[in-house]
Amino acid sequence: MDEASARRVVLVQAYDAADTPLWTPEDREWANRLAAQTAPAGASTERLITERTHHALQRLLPRDAALRRALARSPWRWRWLAGVAAAAAVIGLLADLVGRQTYIDLLAAPLWCLLGWNLVVYALLAWSVARGGTSRAGAWRRWLAARWQQLPSRGPLRDGAARWAGLAAPLNLQRAAVVLHTAAAALALGMIAGLYLRALMFDFRVGWQSTFLDPATVRSALAMLFAPASAVSTIAVPDAAAIAAMRITPDTPQASASAAPWLHLMSVTLALGVVLPRVALAALAFVRTWAGSRRIAVPLDTPSVEPLLRRHRGGPACVRVLPYAAPPGAQAALGLRALLARLYGEDLQLQMADTTPVGDEEASTGREAGHAATLRLALVDLGATPETEHHGRFVQALQAAVPAAPVLVGVDEAAFVRRFAGLDGRVDERRKAWRSWAAALPVPLLCVDLGADLTAAEAELRQALRA
Repeated sequence: MDEASARRVVLVQAYDAADTPLWTPEDREWANRLAAQTAPAGASTERLITERTHHALQRLLPRDAALRRALARSPWRWRWLAGVAAAAAVIGLLADLVGRQTYIDLLAAPLWCLLGWNLVVYALLAWSVARGGTSRAGAWRRWLAARWQQLPSRGPLRDGAARWAGLAAPLNLQRAAVVLHTAAAALALGMIAGLYLRALMFDFRVGWQSTFLDPATVRSALAMLFAPASAVSTIAVPDAAAIAAMRITPDTPQASASAAPWLHLMSVTLALGVVLPRVALAALAFVRTWAGSRRIAVPLDTPSVEPLLRRHRGGPACVRVLPYAAPPGAQAALGLRALLARLYGEDLQLQMADTTPVGDEEASTGREAGHAATLRLALVDLGATPETEHHGRFVQALQAAVPAAPVLVGVDEAAFVRRFAGLDGRVDERRKAWRSWAAALPVPLLCVDLGADLTAAEAELRQALRA
């Protein structure tokens, strides 16, 4: 989808995943229901999600001023490029390419530093292309993620902005390339203009001096450096005798040769070595920016829209619950269905599989291979001690059975919380043990009291599935 639509979708997804009064489960269901009614028949998933986002913002924008301000700000304005180019041209105009001397030293002119820097940039770009050109975007995403994680306060808008920064990193890298290449070309053009303006007001002479180089060597070096400019301008580099006459020595401390032909050669060299390549690179980055802004890949299959997508595709969601070591009680089964229905809709199909006994973990691979499901939920009790050789093998067997179906570990806290009522430290300690085990595996984890209020558990479930 295009950049504007993708940005709105990502921000709404952040509110879907958050536990906030600004966007309740009832609001999410309302947006799903309205999108199903207003989307045309046979609409693609992208069109369906875009329609839902439009309806969601109708409620979110009046409630959240920060979101209104965020969407009102454009992430990019092309007039910024014109401002940067103008500033670079002025800087180039004020710069002095020949230094503050009364003559131009052919071997020490700042022009060579400028050309050398641009050649280094071209070499780095060629090296990046040779490596596939994807490392920069990946490094940029990692840097952005690290910076966003260090911010103190977080919320749905900030989470959405962080995720959008990662998704839009390749596009923004191309925009940065457009700006940098345009600025470099404008700087060089300003320098060329400044060079000729100074030549109109001052009589520049040209010469050279060196301890180690002789006239023949200097002539060869200048002929090689100015060869492209000489071919374009038809201004030839003088022979070795003329170069020798331009040498500055204690006996001839003043340069006497006119700098006019050399200024032309320098300007053409600058145009060929900086202006034209940078303009070409800026144009290439602009085309990539234009194409990238019209097609940004956004993951659309999020838990909040699962009921909508299921209805659109013609079938309810199916969740298979796979108890481990002990079967769940009736209250736990009812609570689990109520919790999952908040996410997948009331038409959810909840399949309760047979309990897998300890030591029979690998057998679940064969049993599950023939079952299609939206989600597989491995259900364990908080009172059990998480063990890699048992619980870990069970989860890995489920993941291997149907790699395309996600696996979530659900830890039922109900019995443990009742047994140690008032001892919150014991409950927190056991939760920490399960979370450490899940992080090491890794696998999404949900710790929930299936006999208590499930409002907070819904937000944790969405977060676990999002991770």
